Amino acid sequence: QMIKLKYNGHANISLTKDNVTILIDPFFTDNPVNKTNPNEVECDYILVSHAHFDHIGDTLDIAKRTGATIISTAEIANMAESQGLNAHGMNIGGKFNFEFGSVKVTQAIHSAGIEGGLACGFIIDFYGTVIYFAGDTALFGDMELIGRMNNIDYALLPIGDNFTMGPEEALEAVKMLKPNVVIPIHYDTWPPIAQSPQNFKVEVEKNCDAKVVIVNFNESIEI
Repeated sequence: QMIKLKYNGHANISLTKDNVTILIDPFFTDNPVNKTNPNEVECDYILVSHAHFDHIGDTLDIAKRTGATIISTAEIANMAESQGLNAHGMNIGGKFNFEFGSVKVTQAIHSAGIEGGLACGFIIDFYGTVIYFAGDTALFGDMELIGRMNNIDYALLPIGDNFTMGPEEALEAVKMLKPNVVIPIHYDTWPPIAQSPQNFKVEVEKNCDAKVVIVNFNESIEI
């Protein structure tokens, strides 16, 4: 069975296989490009990269309703647990095995949205497919290490600029990460992050071995 990857716009991703669903940064409510009702979302795990409203999104409500385990940095996990929710706290550089595979927490250069915290990204081994969700981040040189130490099948990289990497920096990230496939995220939600994923695709495929797959908002692909 293939993995279904659904892109709910912005940085909101779901991964499903074998009746296990992971949500990443589930920003549904007030997301101008999302068409999914968060009250109808089912999931087993929720990965949260940082606590800005457009990333933590509907995490707490969805976790309350579904009993999903929130996987995030210690500060976000502690906040969730203080509200009676299931959480697994981690920190930058750490890895842990779950029923679907594993999650490794990577650095992301960005503000945290929660006191004392750090923003992060994730390397998710989901039933043997390795997905790097970069989170909201600037370009950083240690992406070369992330690429060297992980055989990345899919890299989900922000290209919006203003708050994160723009297309030029994301191209440099691809050169260091050496993924098989790149999926651009975190663009066109609001005017300050308007970008052309088509132009990004042309540049990456001209300069790198990676393919770029543009997933339309609210659509799914099989990976």
